[in-house]
Amino acid sequence: MELLLEPVDCNETSCRLQLGLQEALVNAVRHGNAGDPRKCLRIRRILTPNWLIWQIQDEGDGLSSDARLGCLPDQVDANHGRGLFLMHQCFDDIRWSRRGNRVQLACRRPGSSQSAISAAGSQGLSTLP
Repeated sequence: MELLLEPVDCNETSCRLQLGLQEALVNAVRHGNAGDPRKCLRIRRILTPNWLIWQIQDEGDGLSSDARLGCLPDQVDANHGRGLFLMHQCFDDIRWSRRGNRVQLACRRPGSSQSAISAAGSQGLSTLP
């Protein structure tokens, strides 16, 4: 986790991103790879001038598009359902591959000019195939 968060120099941002990355990694292992130790995760860290981006891919069948929403479960005491909500709270942009077995999590770089990001839109963020 330290290596993934290495480029983040703001402690508050680092803690927030660590929570989101942990949720994404746990979901990929538990749900995507069904806890199978023979299956692997592919993790990429991409750094652009305005964005910190992580891609996490598992070997599972993928999450259906209707299950990708970051909503809390209806029942507050439910055992599952908060991970995607937390991920959406921790990152500025989340994108999924069509298959649903790869997620891209992006955070605006702390200190990057908001006007520069707004002018560029999502420049630097890739669309997942």
